[in-house]
Amino acid sequence: MNHDRSRALYDRALSVLAGGVNSSVRATKPYPFFIQRGDGAHVIDADGNRYLDYVMGYGPLLYGHSVPEEIQAAIQSHASAGPMYGAPTEIEVEHAEFVSRHVPSVEMIRFVNSGTEATVSAVRLARGYTGRDKIVIMQGGYHGAQESTLVEGSAEHPKPSTAGIPESFAQHTIPVPFNDTEAIEQVFSEHGSDIAGVLVEPILANMGIVMPVDGYHETLRSLCDDHGSLLIFDEVITGFRVGGLGCAQSRFGVTPDVTTFGKIIGGGFPVGAIGGRSEIIEQFTPAGPVFQSGTFSGHPVTMAAGLSYLEYAAENNVYSHINDLGSQLRTGLSEIVADQAPTYTVVGTDSMFKTIFTRDGAPDPDGHCSGGCQQNSDCSRFAHCPKTGADVSRAETDRWERIFWHEMKDRGIFLTANQFESQFVSYAHTKADIEQTLEAYKEAL
Repeated sequence: MNHDRSRALYDRALSVLAGGVNSSVRATKPYPFFIQRGDGAHVIDADGNRYLDYVMGYGPLLYGHSVPEEIQAAIQSHASAGPMYGAPTEIEVEHAEFVSRHVPSVEMIRFVNSGTEATVSAVRLARGYTGRDKIVIMQGGYHGAQESTLVEGSAEHPKPSTAGIPESFAQHTIPVPFNDTEAIEQVFSEHGSDIAGVLVEPILANMGIVMPVDGYHETLRSLCDDHGSLLIFDEVITGFRVGGLGCAQSRFGVTPDVTTFGKIIGGGFPVGAIGGRSEIIEQFTPAGPVFQSGTFSGHPVTMAAGLSYLEYAAENNVYSHINDLGSQLRTGLSEIVADQAPTYTVVGTDSMFKTIFTRDGAPDPDGHCSGGCQQNSDCSRFAHCPKTGADVSRAETDRWERIFWHEMKDRGIFLTANQFESQFVSYAHTKADIEQTLEAYKEAL
């Protein structure tokens, strides 16, 4: 493949953009390819190279790059009426009504402009509602670029995970290992009366896709109830992708107090949202004392895109199609891995997937979760599958980034550039695309 134009564009970008990009994960080595346009399940770069896309904008593109006509018409109708108004519009109300009808935790919602803004607001809301300061997060979880959650270390020794955050900020955050019931019980035993909320992705989706072990979310729900803390599900990635219109919380049967959204809820446009019980969400100004506001919040084009995205899914066989393709892909990957790299672990659910280059595997590969790790205690690989973010970090992450990603790119497959972020199947993908992808994995592995 020729990448001369992408290389030239990156050279220009380095002079005017920090690191040559506007989001760190796009800075692939030695330089990223620049996208010119999308076409269904494919992207075409600045040099005319065509790739089968499983990044899907890091999750928002449920329908790929060519949305159904009904969705496109809704977007164009609102875009042509005017860019934005600084006043409410009917489409905001309609979108809020749709979400509240389908998501178990949502009685009321506040739309914002990004997943980060949603989680920032949710943390402030939890503190304002409870009158407490401490927030529990999962080690390896990701909740956007915000001071309260860019924290690493242990419950006893939290510290900022990036420059620019005062050490004192991290003292209000308690990191615990995902899926570790004993650890979270100990934290509540010591700090329960100071914990405003537990912020958790239902599935660790920025850390290789780690499913919850049986009963873990029920434990979080029970501890929050016992101590008067809020359970906050970060469904920025899983929302309207895992569990269909009911989101991951309906899949797991655990209802949080507050849910944050992003990505799919905006139909590919910048968006975020915080939903939950009315008594909690009404703490936002102007109804309550917790300040929250935004110039572009509830943007009419975003609302039209998001609502039409979800309405189309409700009226058509969208989730059945993409989940079936996701299952075919993970099953095929499991077979390839068992034959060529038996220590590796295939993970994912619904339309999400990833292959983690784990270093240890079961001595007998038979009897494993063929459709991706589900943390099944009866599975022969159960002791070897990643349970925490640290488990994923111990995988062969350099091998993915330095070798495997490039091998797949050279075969026309666009994957997320490191071991950690999720990959996605869209409504635009076909069975032939899955077969092509599996052949590429066979060759690259």
